[in-house]
Amino acid sequence: MRLATGTLALAALLSVAAPAVAAEGSVDGTVGGEQLASHGLVIDAPGADPMPKVSGDAWLLADLETGEVLAAQDPHGRYRPASILKLLTAVTTLPELQPEDVYTAQWDDANAEGSRVGLVPDATYTVHNLFEALFLVSGNDAANAIANAAGGVKSTVAEMNRTARSLGALDTTARTPSGLDAPGQFSSAYDMSVIARAALAREDVRTYVSTVKSQFPGKMPRAGKTRKTYEIYTQDRLLLNYRGAIGVKTGWTTKARGTFVGAAERGGRTLVATVLHSEGDAWQDSAHLLTWGFRNADVARPVGTLDAVQPAADAAAGPETSEGGDEAGTGAAAASASSGTDRGLPWWLEIAVVALGVVAVLRGRVLLRRRLRRARGRTAMVRPVSQPRDRADRRRVTTAAAAAPIPAPSAIPRHDLKDDEPPATSSASTGTAS
Repeated sequence: MRLATGTLALAALLSVAAPAVAAEGSVDGTVGGEQLASHGLVIDAPGADPMPKVSGDAWLLADLETGEVLAAQDPHGRYRPASILKLLTAVTTLPELQPEDVYTAQWDDANAEGSRVGLVPDATYTVHNLFEALFLVSGNDAANAIANAAGGVKSTVAEMNRTARSLGALDTTARTPSGLDAPGQFSSAYDMSVIARAALAREDVRTYVSTVKSQFPGKMPRAGKTRKTYEIYTQDRLLLNYRGAIGVKTGWTTKARGTFVGAAERGGRTLVATVLHSEGDAWQDSAHLLTWGFRNADVARPVGTLDAVQPAADAAAGPETSEGGDEAGTGAAAASASSGTDRGLPWWLEIAVVALGVVAVLRGRVLLRRRLRRARGRTAMVRPVSQPRDRADRRRVTTAAAAAPIPAPSAIPRHDLKDDEPPATSSASTGTAS
């Protein structure tokens, strides 16, 4: 009975989760255009130069101003973003913070894994200092501090996900403000291009990403002494080596490999090139794509658009409007409606529900086996023993020994669900080296 109940419960749960999974992978209604549903090369440029060789598994080239996608490869494929996710951190937190705001660094900020600018616990920094560290040296300690300054890491990450949905970046799930590898944290070349476009629409972001060097405060001085500073330099080699470069952001972890978002302006045209999971120099991949774009933009026909959220869908604002603001809530509701994810559960909840269903089924099987064993034992105990017919036979009869108890299984078989990715390592090597 328990086995049947568990099986029915699992089937019901899977039927509830199925629509969300199907909608998430649906080709129809692909965000940005139907051609972007492809996992291969997407291009429509008759007479154009051959595409450059790119070591990244996924990439996208687009016009930053018009939003037209000129070429792409696996644009909606989900990959680990590494530190380019800091662009989403900036887009989310900059409206909430003022450059002159002062923040006191905490121990968990200073102890962040990976690349760091060198925050000192209990030392004070301006928000401007923190964002320079975020973009120039890709400081994970600065990212953590910014998230805390904006209300806390947990709430900032939740707001980052709402911001991504409001922009139509539906492939993106943030788990950290720094981009360090974390279970379930993914983005796509399309999404990061959309996020970069939103970031570069802000003058403060353009200033940060185009800054080559700056002075950063050191530890707090003794009374009556002047606080010393040290120089920090950009790690964006595109900015240093490519004519017309604007920025934007580097990224690297052992699992994400090289990631990069680069933008440049030439001849009155501004292009952005995003590269994910590159085994070479991701910034050079971006540079090659930008060069091809500037040379062939006139003959390249758009294969999609970065305008993921359509104005006509703004009327479909849902309950998230009041929580995330008018624009953010409206965009999130429209994006959710267009993707079909409102018909099911979030992916992480689907996994948890299915796991509980499997555990229920296994538990039911174990209990059923125990009941059957107990029933057999009772049957054996009540079986009558034949009585001897005479005194001689009675002397030869011995009491039947009780049946030995059936040994309990040494361990209940485990059928752990495999996560969609291994957990993030805790070593500093997983940090961004961007």
